[in-house]
Amino acid sequence: MLKKFLGLALGLLIVLSLVPLNACGGEEVYHIGIAQLVTHPALDANRQGFIDALAEEDFVEGENVVYDYRNAENDGTLLNTIAQKFVQDKVDLILAIATSTAQACVQATKGTDIPVVFGSVTDPLFAGLIDSWENPGGNVTGISDWADVRQQVDLILEIVPDARRIGVLYNPGEPNSVIQVDDLKAVAGELGLTVVEGPVASTNEVLMAANSLVGRVDVIWVPTDNTVVASFGAAIRVCEENDIPIFAADVATVEGGAVAVAGIDYYRLGQECGQVAARILRGESPADIPAKKVDMTDLWVNPGAAQRMGISIPQSVMDRATKVIE
Repeated sequence: MLKKFLGLALGLLIVLSLVPLNACGGEEVYHIGIAQLVTHPALDANRQGFIDALAEEDFVEGENVVYDYRNAENDGTLLNTIAQKFVQDKVDLILAIATSTAQACVQATKGTDIPVVFGSVTDPLFAGLIDSWENPGGNVTGISDWADVRQQVDLILEIVPDARRIGVLYNPGEPNSVIQVDDLKAVAGELGLTVVEGPVASTNEVLMAANSLVGRVDVIWVPTDNTVVASFGAAIRVCEENDIPIFAADVATVEGGAVAVAGIDYYRLGQECGQVAARILRGESPADIPAKKVDMTDLWVNPGAAQRMGISIPQSVMDRATKVIE
């Protein structure tokens, strides 16, 4: 009798193990891969905004969502490995944060039906990610962090009206940075300003590049460049030691010592990525969801940093600031 009972129990366990969770009345669980280029305040905010927005859309971690978060820390080879792993694991969706990340993920998912949502990509069209802003095509869409460079230059001139030579620290290997530097050159040409480039290939070169601009520029500007921002402290030291005001395109750099930034809210950008992902998880095709640019809403200022670089921020700018770093 005992043998018969044990046999029936074992058979029942085998049958149950073959029954999908959904068939037992459980809620479907979505597996989402998050690939991030590097640790960076703006990119971190993008990721958190995405997760929070999906939770608000009832896709909640620990309930019906499992996240696999991977950070390549600026290693291109590792980035490709991460993208390929997500494909092998057949995740339900990938959030790709930053341009090179999105390129790796889109390449890896070719021939699959895995959707990719990009965030913090300046020009997805130039990067070859989409067919057009209105009709992305394929399996990818997302939210761009394309900021208005003219608005940023206007802010620089409002704070440092005598500035005529703008130094720019950036990695020419980052497509997002090249686009912004091209915009800067166009704006500078219209305003009669000179752009002096300080290119870097890695974080180890930021200090040397910043020093190379000393005596040649009136101010320094940094685009949303992942390489430079990852070693932003080196640039800050050079600027404080030589009374060169430094500005940037990413508001989070103001906490790191930049004088001021007119830019976007990367947490809000992440939320918009999450809203797009929710639409896709509910059945919409990414090919039909327009890619868009997030609005510039923020003005962050750091009066202390300005003082350490030999200037002060006009009251007109302080009055408009959305955040003041004390």
